[in-house]
Amino acid sequence: MKWKLQTLDWYLIKKFLGTFFFTLAIFLAIAVVFDYSEKVDDFISKKAPLSEIIGLYYINFIPYYAGMLSPLLIFIAAIFFTAKMANNTEIVAILSGGISFRRLLYPYFIVALFLAIVSFVFNAFIIPNANKVRVDFENKYINNQFVYKERNIHMQLDDSTYAYLESYSNINNVGYLFSLEKFKGKNLYYKLLSDQISWDSVHKNWRIQNYSIRYINGLNESIIRGTLLDTTLAMSPEDFARKDNSIKTLTLTELNAYIAKEKKKGASDLVAYEIEKYTRYAMPISTFILILIAVSLSSKKVRGGIGIQLGIGIGSSFAYILLMQFTTTFAIKGGLHPMVAVWIPNTLFGIYGLYLLKIAPK
Repeated sequence: MKWKLQTLDWYLIKKFLGTFFFTLAIFLAIAVVFDYSEKVDDFISKKAPLSEIIGLYYINFIPYYAGMLSPLLIFIAAIFFTAKMANNTEIVAILSGGISFRRLLYPYFIVALFLAIVSFVFNAFIIPNANKVRVDFENKYINNQFVYKERNIHMQLDDSTYAYLESYSNINNVGYLFSLEKFKGKNLYYKLLSDQISWDSVHKNWRIQNYSIRYINGLNESIIRGTLLDTTLAMSPEDFARKDNSIKTLTLTELNAYIAKEKKKGASDLVAYEIEKYTRYAMPISTFILILIAVSLSSKKVRGGIGIQLGIGIGSSFAYILLMQFTTTFAIKGGLHPMVAVWIPNTLFGIYGLYLLKIAPK
C-alpha cells in the first residue's frame, strides 16, 4: 500500500502532464509559424495546394518536431513545474508532511514511463511514416530535383557478387555500361556485360539490354549474348535516390532490415544508420534521467525565483544536446562505436542525476 497512488500523486501527474503538453503546443505553434514564413515563397511559386500544405506537410511536420523537441521540453516542463511548487513552498510542505523526496519522485517517474513508451512508439514507427509523406512533399514542392551525379559506381550486392555502372540516371532509372561479377571463393565464374540496365517499375525488376554473359569453369569458358534479359538484383532505385533525411523515414523494423542487408553486402558506411537505431532505444531512457535531474535541481527554493532554476535547467539540457552531438560526430569521424557514442550522454547525465538525488532535500 506504500506505493499506491495517492491524491497528491494524481495532482502532480495531472499538473506535470498539463505543463508539458502546454509547453509542447506553444513550441510547435512557433515552429509551424517560422517554417511557414520560411517556405511560403516555395508554396506559392510551386503552386502547392492548400489541402496538401496542411494535410500532407504540416500534419506530418508536427509529429516530427514533437519527437525532436520532446526530450528538451520534458526537461523544461519538469523544472518549471517543480520550481514553481518550490517557490510557493509546496515542496517544503510535502516533505514536512512525512513524504520523502524519493517518494515525491514516484509520480514524476510514472509520467516519465508514460512519455518514454509514447516516445519509443512514435520515434520507432509513427514518425518515420509521417516523415515519408513530409519528405515526399518537400521533394515535390520545396527541394530542387535531385540528380544522381556519381560516376564509376562500384557496389557489393552480397558476399560474392559485385556490380559496376559507369553512370546512373535517377530521372528515368537507367544505368549505363553495367557489369555483374560473381565469385566462388576467389575465382570468377560469371561475368555479365551490358550497354544498359533499366528499372521496370511494373514488375519490380531490372531489364538488361544488349548483354553478354561469360561463364568460366576452370579452363573452359562459354559466352551467351542477347538483347533483353529480365532479372532481380540486390539493388534498387532507392540506392541511387536522395539520401537527405532518408534515415528518418525508416521505421525501426525497416532500419534494422536495411542495416542487416547492407552488412550482408559488405557496406562499411553504416555508422549514421546505427546511431539512429541506438538513439531510438536511448531516447526513452533519457526521459527518466532528464526528469530526475530536473526535479533534483529545482526542488529547492532559491533567491531569484524560477528564472534562475529555469536558466540552469536550459543550460543543462543544451549541455546534454552538445554532448550528444560531440559523441555522434566522434563516432562518424573518429571511429567510436555507435552504441557507445549514443549511451555516453545518458551514462554521464545519469551519474549527474544520481549525485543531485543524493544532495536533494530530504
